[in-house]
Amino acid sequence: MTLPTVILPGYLAGAIAYRDLEQTLTQRGIPTVTVPLRWQDWLPTLGGRTVSPILRQIDQAVRQLQHQTGADKVNLIGHSAGGWIARIYLGDTPYAIHPQDSPETVWKARSRVHTLLTLGTPHTSQERWTRKNLEFVNQTYPDAFYPDVRYVCVAGKAILGARRPGAWLAFNSYKLTCGEGNCWGDGITPIAAAHLKGAKNLVVDRATHSPKPGKLWYGSPTLLSQWVDELA
Repeated sequence: MTLPTVILPGYLAGAIAYRDLEQTLTQRGIPTVTVPLRWQDWLPTLGGRTVSPILRQIDQAVRQLQHQTGADKVNLIGHSAGGWIARIYLGDTPYAIHPQDSPETVWKARSRVHTLLTLGTPHTSQERWTRKNLEFVNQTYPDAFYPDVRYVCVAGKAILGARRPGAWLAFNSYKLTCGEGNCWGDGITPIAAAHLKGAKNLVVDRATHSPKPGKLWYGSPTLLSQWVDELA
């Protein structure tokens, strides 16, 4: 039986957007919950500020699921920014890079996590508001940092960034993320930024970045089968 699993929403996303993914995983026999975020819960993090409010909710969701299931470990599925925030959650170095952060703010959650699976996560970015947090992550916990945690990074190959109608958003997002706009990605995150050295890195054709009606994304039933078996 696959371990209980916690879904971490992406930036400015609420748990409701992941209801279908949660139900699909549960129907496959994977006890799954989503961190009960609302989009408003992200507001204190705007402008590159601390993500500690999100980390606290992740910790509560993980502990509650462990209590309900009796599991020693869980899987984490981090979508978009949820993936790099999860890397902070695993860590044993204080996350104290903002004035609001306590020097004792450390989560040490890797003993609770078997697999961290990221979906369309920008593990690198040149975007000014994200840079401070991501520099902390990549300097403190580079690559697939902990050998006792399994890292799986899933990228989407749906849109080729280009300076033309229909591809401008992707081009600009990719360029802001990895410095190169004319490359493949999920429309927001380029493939190169979604992978980590030392992780099991996958590419899912046709997967766009976010769950939207009428569009294929990582969690669509027809695409989910390409990564779901990576969960422990």
